[in-house]
Amino acid sequence: MTQGTDKQPGVLRSLDWWTIGIYLALLTFGWLSVCGASYTYGDTDIFSLDTRSGMQIVWIGTSVCLGFVLLMLDDRFYDTFAYVIFGVLLALLFVTIFNPHQIKGSRSWLVLGPLRVQPAEFAKFATALALAKFMSAYGYSIHRWKHFAATLAIILTPMLFIILQRETGSALVYLAFFLVFYREGMPGCVLFTGVAAVVYFVVGIRFEQELLFGTPTSVGRFVVLLLVQLFTAGMVRAYTPARGMAWAMAAYCVGLTLVALLFSVFVIPFDVVWVQLALTALMVGWLVLVALGSRLRNFWLITTFAIGSVAFFYSADYVLNNVLEPHQRTRINVLLGLDEDLAGAGYNVHQSEIAIGSGGLGGKGFLNGTQTKLKFVPEQDTDFIFCTVGEEEGFLGSAGVLLLFLALILRLIHLAERQPFAFGRIYGYSVLSIFLFHVFINVGMVLGLTPVIGIPLPFFSYGGSSLWGFTILLFIFLRIDAGRNLVRT
Repeated sequence: MTQGTDKQPGVLRSLDWWTIGIYLALLTFGWLSVCGASYTYGDTDIFSLDTRSGMQIVWIGTSVCLGFVLLMLDDRFYDTFAYVIFGVLLALLFVTIFNPHQIKGSRSWLVLGPLRVQPAEFAKFATALALAKFMSAYGYSIHRWKHFAATLAIILTPMLFIILQRETGSALVYLAFFLVFYREGMPGCVLFTGVAAVVYFVVGIRFEQELLFGTPTSVGRFVVLLLVQLFTAGMVRAYTPARGMAWAMAAYCVGLTLVALLFSVFVIPFDVVWVQLALTALMVGWLVLVALGSRLRNFWLITTFAIGSVAFFYSADYVLNNVLEPHQRTRINVLLGLDEDLAGAGYNVHQSEIAIGSGGLGGKGFLNGTQTKLKFVPEQDTDFIFCTVGEEEGFLGSAGVLLLFLALILRLIHLAERQPFAFGRIYGYSVLSIFLFHVFINVGMVLGLTPVIGIPLPFFSYGGSSLWGFTILLFIFLRIDAGRNLVRT
């Protein structure tokens, strides 16, 4: 039972109305953007259900009703049935793999008569609930390998099912949960390892074919191996007491590499990468000897980092050219500047940049965008809808939308930190991590800063599945937060 005779007024008083206000503002601006993106010259009724703007009103209305229903449920419902909800969504994801209906090469949609549902959008909140339930259990510790492995299984299982549906972009969203792990005590070196892997991939692939000072040395390989050595030395300094050894490792690697490079430039040209590989091997051997002598686990972990970094870098090129689909490989090459392909893989981003740039400071006005009205930007009311904001509302409107998303993220951080129980805090950070990932990647790909992976902009992109999914994700957390002060007996 809860204190008081009527639970509902207490819940309404405890709701975070600031977040609900931001949610309604985003829905409003999102609908205006869908209108601008889908409007065709000569249309007389933007509210007709025959238009995408009219149908988006239906999705918005049902989303608000759905949010209200979620607020009516007891907050303990989500904790109690977290695993059940997760199991049901996993089953739906698995069934969808064998879906005979393909939409744009993807099997991620379940077609139920006139209704199309994308289970991957709903699996996000189910995974967040299961993660919060497991990580808040008594005795759980993210520092125990068994617990951490089980936690990874919770996010990797839906990722695998979604990849099998040929929806790689939606699967990558689940990487956002690593921010939750970091908040709950995961060592920062794990996040650093992920960032380092991205740096290795981008630098190595982008500059692999360029030669250093006319020598046979690849710029990409040279820089990446030097970074591996410096990162390894930095981790020795940060996570072990052997700080003097860290400085010595960095100095020897940089010094000997510089000598080898000068020799290659002025005496006999040769591939300096072989010297770097030998230095890295010596560094690893030294770390192993120190680990055996000191019996400190951190030395073994740093050794694994160094070996894994080299292995990852040399396998990245193989994965890019032999594992990824041709269209994915082309998108990465276009993003890294290796291919231009303005008429192919780079067309969407190029037209999106033109649309955003043409908006100027104040924009062209509602329904007055020329790039979007003439349908130059593909997927301009779904994945690339932010270009409509840039064209019609200009820099000021785009900045206002981003500030609204920033306000939402900051508000969610505040709500998550005030939760009295781990379940609410972990679920709250899961919600804000997913929103942050979607906004960063979606806006980034529209501006040509991140790969085009085809994920929607929350509350803006046209469609019912994504709008319902984000609404469920947010309003479950608002209901959990509203019950934080209820005294239970």
